[in-house]
Amino acid sequence: MDNIERYRQFVKQILSEHAQIATTTDTVKAELIFDTERDHYQLAYVGWQRDKRVFGPVMHFDIQEGKILIQYNGTEESVAERLVYMGVPTNDIVIGFHSSFKRQFTGYAVG
Repeated sequence: MDNIERYRQFVKQILSEHAQIATTTDTVKAELIFDTERDHYQLAYVGWQRDKRVFGPVMHFDIQEGKILIQYNGTEESVAERLVYMGVPTNDIVIGFHSSFKRQFTGYAVG
């Protein structure tokens, strides 16, 4: 299995695990979105809580140019550290929610 396919599996695993532990109700669901053609992966909450709309991402990853971009992480888990533990080299992980300038200080890839 090549690196890209391994990275897809790792990202799907992380998102799926978080979806399973998510607090959902009859009206608010954890929704997994896997776009394997364009390599966009997301976990979002979707639904209604009484008369208020609930819609928003919990986590969002992209895979671009052989690297995993963490676009958003609304959890307490350090998913970058989790990816390293799973075997992804730090130079293949980009903290996408930091500016290019800040990325040089993260210990992960710049872009």
